[in-house]
Amino acid sequence: MGNKLYVGNLPFSVTEEVLTETFGECGSVSSAKLITDRDTGRSKGFAFVEMGTDEEAQEAISKYDGQDLQGRQIRVNEAKPQEPRDGGSRGGNRGRY
Repeated sequence: MGNKLYVGNLPFSVTEEVLTETFGECGSVSSAKLITDRDTGRSKGFAFVEMGTDEEAQEAISKYDGQDLQGRQIRVNEAKPQEPRDGGSRGGNRGRY
């Protein structure tokens, strides 16, 4: 188990400070990164929270997965490693002239 958590189904009003304070109840929070749309700056509804230890991360999963946060039932589980990007085209040219 790792100490980095995926937190999903977040209300758009949640801030990194709220996440740090909330998850801080389970131990030390190394970082809380709310994922935002690069064009609008609006939250995408999920975040990554890094806890100080694996045990604190497991406690946070047990305590918060499926719980209500500002009116939304959040999902909390271990973050999966990011898939490497292929670096190729984003589908722009599909063989047309």
